[in-house]
Amino acid sequence: MKNVLEYLEQADRSFPSKEAFSDENNSVTYAQVVQGAKAIGTTLAQLNTRNKPIAVYIDKSVESLIGFFGVVYSGNFYVVVDTKMPKDRVNTIFNTLSPVAILTDHAHLESAKELNFSGKTFLYEDAVAAAVDDDKLTAIRRRAIDTDPLYALFTSGSTGVPKGAVVSHGNAMAYADWVTEAFDINEDTVFGNQTPFYFSMSVLDVYSTIKNGATLHIIPKSCFSFPIKLLEYVNNKNINTIYWVPSALCIVANWKALDYVQVPKLKKVLFAGEVMPTKQLNMLVEKMDDDVMFANLYGPTEVTDICTYYILNRKIANDESLPIGNACNNCDVMVVKEDNTEAAVGEEGELCVRGSIVAMGYYNNPEKTQSAFVQNPLNTCYPETVYKTGDIVKYNQLGELIYVSRKDFQIKHMGYRIELGEIETAVSAVDRIKASACIYDGEKEKIVLIYTGEGLDNKYIMDILKEKLPNYMCPNKMIKLDKMPYNANGKVDRVWLKNNYRTLKSL
Repeated sequence: MKNVLEYLEQADRSFPSKEAFSDENNSVTYAQVVQGAKAIGTTLAQLNTRNKPIAVYIDKSVESLIGFFGVVYSGNFYVVVDTKMPKDRVNTIFNTLSPVAILTDHAHLESAKELNFSGKTFLYEDAVAAAVDDDKLTAIRRRAIDTDPLYALFTSGSTGVPKGAVVSHGNAMAYADWVTEAFDINEDTVFGNQTPFYFSMSVLDVYSTIKNGATLHIIPKSCFSFPIKLLEYVNNKNINTIYWVPSALCIVANWKALDYVQVPKLKKVLFAGEVMPTKQLNMLVEKMDDDVMFANLYGPTEVTDICTYYILNRKIANDESLPIGNACNNCDVMVVKEDNTEAAVGEEGELCVRGSIVAMGYYNNPEKTQSAFVQNPLNTCYPETVYKTGDIVKYNQLGELIYVSRKDFQIKHMGYRIELGEIETAVSAVDRIKASACIYDGEKEKIVLIYTGEGLDNKYIMDILKEKLPNYMCPNKMIKLDKMPYNANGKVDRVWLKNNYRTLKSL
């Protein structure tokens, strides 16, 4: 196979009337997904573009999924744009992306018109009802190869400009192959989706679903504020497989929701995106059936989603680090020290990844691509690209990888990888800000902004940041100082701030 649409079409041939996707308002069969996607693909094909970005500006829903596949049918690749993202950030992304079109719906048409975009806008409701031109779609598919881009996901950037990781059809199919094998995904699998579609974790849910003719239910976001309601939803939809960020699972554990609602059909609990607290994991393990699989998955957007995993196979103490395990099948990872040699067991180094899941690079950003997608430092004999994750890891005595820390200013917060530099860039643009620094308290899981400036208060700054940054990137704590500490090099002393910020008193 060379195109993910072959997954979708195979599922349609095998299970045309089976429920493929649902949300709180809609449910569609595989036949309906293919029909709708082909209609959208036919409509978008009038652009006569190939391998160009098309932004999908629709709320997370069944319709957005059909829109993604419709873009792919047109011979282009999709970019998920969060409808709740501040317009300043969308415009920053568009400056890099220059999409050839936007696919949106009636609900967001007026909002889409406010974006900095001069291309063509297509309305979902019109496109999905269009006649299908099979000859046109066949001609488009004939030219397709597995290194064509499938989508681009924009992640936080250290310079204030988000980076768009470009993932190919081959990347996604290699990943779906591993997911299917590792977790025995099949036509009886019923996913309960939690993560947004602009987050790489959703790739597992979506593409292993269509590869295997499974079913995916988009769980309403409101459920995650009410753990009992969440578990009832899992039961009502017969969900047997979930892949959630740890913070979502911790809600269930901390509220002891499993004391009130059991989920006997749930047999696979996968998680990634941030460190899973072992205490809460053990709380879940103790309350669920012995045959439930728990798995800790690790990986950044730049390797499609995941490159290592650990299936829980022993008791982990509450104060013990949960391993990130070993490499996925058809993927290789290396722990590389600063001198470009491989680390021994117990030695720390940067995790580097090679294999079919490594993305193509960053869209329209050769400088960042060249710094992160590099020649394999352990191979000097022929060209071989590896991705430098920026994560410091080590092998324990059991041969399992242990996550240690980040190498740079990038953090993991609420399941998202965030460049603190992007927050600082937004802060520095606020009038009367003289200096600012962001640090991350991993223990308390808080982004802390420390700043100096005249005639400013926290509310004023936060109101501006909410117009520029998604909610998950806004500071959780803000401290105003009379002057900023600097180190011997004349730079803001971030180490001192991180070690002492709790003792600082805001002006």
